[in-house]
Amino acid sequence: MKKYYILLFAISFNVFSPLNLQAKKVRTLRLTSYNIQHGKGLDGKIDHNRLASILHEARTEVAAIQEVDSVTKRNGGVYALDEIGSKLKMYSTFAPAIDFQGGKYGVGILSKKAPLSVHRVALYGKEEPRVLLVAEFEHYVVGCTHLSLNEDDRLSSIPLIVEEAQKWKKPFFLLGDLNDTPESSFYCEMQKHFLFLNPSYDKTFPADAPEVCIDHVAIFKPTVTPESSLSFYRTWVGEETFSDHRPLHAKIRIFR
Repeated sequence: MKKYYILLFAISFNVFSPLNLQAKKVRTLRLTSYNIQHGKGLDGKIDHNRLASILHEARTEVAAIQEVDSVTKRNGGVYALDEIGSKLKMYSTFAPAIDFQGGKYGVGILSKKAPLSVHRVALYGKEEPRVLLVAEFEHYVVGCTHLSLNEDDRLSSIPLIVEEAQKWKKPFFLLGDLNDTPESSFYCEMQKHFLFLNPSYDKTFPADAPEVCIDHVAIFKPTVTPESSLSFYRTWVGEETFSDHRPLHAKIRIFR
């Protein structure tokens, strides 16, 4: 049975009343963060149909995908993100981090609606370059990233992520494989700026026997205001053991 964690709260400079809520339009948003291990399952097979099925079952509206191959040798020259997106009738946005096996490797965003704008922010990574992919939508912004295995690089990337989030006047969600746990110095520093929506006891890695929480969904605290307020959310970790990570899902209501 899937575990659902439900949290109810209001983040605002004033307390919501029924009249306040009625004056605002409720928008429900379903997000997923998923490290897909370049589309290869634990059985060693690349199967984009299985990945599409996981997102379809979760009714995901925006998916932040990490470890994505684009026309590489190991995935048979396929633009993986677009192939998954076409099965779900979702728009695909890819941000390469490195050249790899004749193609590219990086992160991507799948979305039910076309982004209003997209851009890529270079982050720190000694073992390999890292990126933050930012997609703007009408009522919110989503950032997708896969941070470095090196702690110094992760810490050095925080100001760059915060600088990007500060540019927006609408809710800024950060999703991805952050390669660190809630007990870390990195996580503590991030908490100064971001509210992590998934509880620290959500385990996402390794998929077959999860031991740690390194995949996260967070929102930039200053973008939660009386005009754009997060009032309800729930998160859950999928039971799927396709990739070496489990998918992390969130259902969020925004009053705007």
